[in-house]
Amino acid sequence: MPRDKRSLSQGHSDAHSPLPRRHFAPRRHPRPALAQTAAPNDPAAILTAIYTRAAKGKGDGGGAFIIENKAAKTKYLSKALVALWAKADAHTPKGDVGPIDFAQEPDVKSFKVDAEKMEADKAVIAVTITGHRNDRKPADQIVRYDFVREANSWKIDDIRGSCDGEAWSIHKMLTDALKS
Repeated sequence: MPRDKRSLSQGHSDAHSPLPRRHFAPRRHPRPALAQTAAPNDPAAILTAIYTRAAKGKGDGGGAFIIENKAAKTKYLSKALVALWAKADAHTPKGDVGPIDFAQEPDVKSFKVDAEKMEADKAVIAVTITGHRNDRKPADQIVRYDFVREANSWKIDDIRGSCDGEAWSIHKMLTDALKS
């Protein structure tokens, strides 16, 4: 029996296909779930998402997932910081630990995110961390993130804090690694 082209174009089944043709039409509306999975695009929201993940469980998971591989670095860090990190890694002798090694286990029970400075293309966000242990100096509980805007997205350009009262900066550690 010959096929009727009109019936196929109106959504009727083809004799060789159990599905009506209309099931192959593209969706007209995006799925709501896709819209909800969009990454936050303001510095405070980005850090809230990072620290919420870091604080799960015993709070010892840390935020290393933002630097665990090139794709993660590209997602979270500025182009300049990614490039500096790559140079410092390339400068590290084979078999040695890279220039950034957070040997101390993180301890995040809760946190507070404060925007200290917000401009059109730069921001400084302070995160005050409360741990399960109370063995940190008050200054050591604050980590500051310098953000820059790149291609309409906020990226971390430096991370600064202190450990036992001694100031540290990711940018400075990477720069110092190139000098050795």
